[in-house]
Amino acid sequence: MADQLIRATAAEGRIRAVGAITTRLTEEAKVRHQLSYVATAALGRTMTAGLLMASSMKRTGSRVNVRVKGDGPLGGILIDAGLDGTVRGYVENSSVELPPNSKGKLDVGGAVGNGFLYVVRDIGYGYPYSSTVELVSGEIADDVAHYLISSEQTPSAVVLGVFVGASGVTAAGGLLVQVLPKAARDESLVETLESRVAALSGFTPLLQAGKSLTDIFQDLLGDMGLVIFPETQILRFHCGCSFDRVLGALKMLGEAELQDMIVKDNGAEATCDFCGKVYQASRDDLTQLVVDLQAEASANV
Repeated sequence: MADQLIRATAAEGRIRAVGAITTRLTEEAKVRHQLSYVATAALGRTMTAGLLMASSMKRTGSRVNVRVKGDGPLGGILIDAGLDGTVRGYVENSSVELPPNSKGKLDVGGAVGNGFLYVVRDIGYGYPYSSTVELVSGEIADDVAHYLISSEQTPSAVVLGVFVGASGVTAAGGLLVQVLPKAARDESLVETLESRVAALSGFTPLLQAGKSLTDIFQDLLGDMGLVIFPETQILRFHCGCSFDRVLGALKMLGEAELQDMIVKDNGAEATCDFCGKVYQASRDDLTQLVVDLQAEASANV
């Protein structure tokens, strides 16, 4: 099944629901970054969360950055997700592996540890909106729900899952269900939603059982006036890095540093943190950057 996202409402528009399947893009991230099992689960959950959060934005080009910074061995996670359905991301320590937790699952919480969740929403104009909350579990879903309630005052339930084994990622995705602000005071609605989400047996078991996003929505909200939007959005791992951007970054090092790299290394190598792509800048490339810098300096005299 292709990676995809669908949206829905229920309870006469008082509930907003978004579901995403992210199996392929999580597998791509695993391969690109050579991730361990627990690092794959952590990054996959965070990328899915970012896509779910970005889905509520309105302006073309809007993006969400989510950074998880804990004191656990994983070090940290950073993802960038867009309203357009693209996402990229990485973990600091990709090879970290831990024994299963007490529930027999990948110990993402132990790998992340205690720390903070940072969210930046760039709506395409003006200053981006940023907010920080403490991690409540390090398991990502609980932490994102805590952020949405604390910083955006929206009661939310978040379910995220990644199943990864010897053959790679076979199921990944998530669900975001929110009681919209005008209905947030309806305690019975909030309690009903919380109890139903809590009763789910996780997200990946549903996918492995052959459930589609539509099936999951029907099971969860079908008796509450569910309206599923007809548009299905395709999701993909995508990084906008390029050789020109690498040259731009190298140019910022300045003439002296570039000359040193030319003499000592006969060129330069740069790796994109987000996608793992390696770029090679030759001696001639660096020499041209030096020429450009000299020309700019002369023009400013």
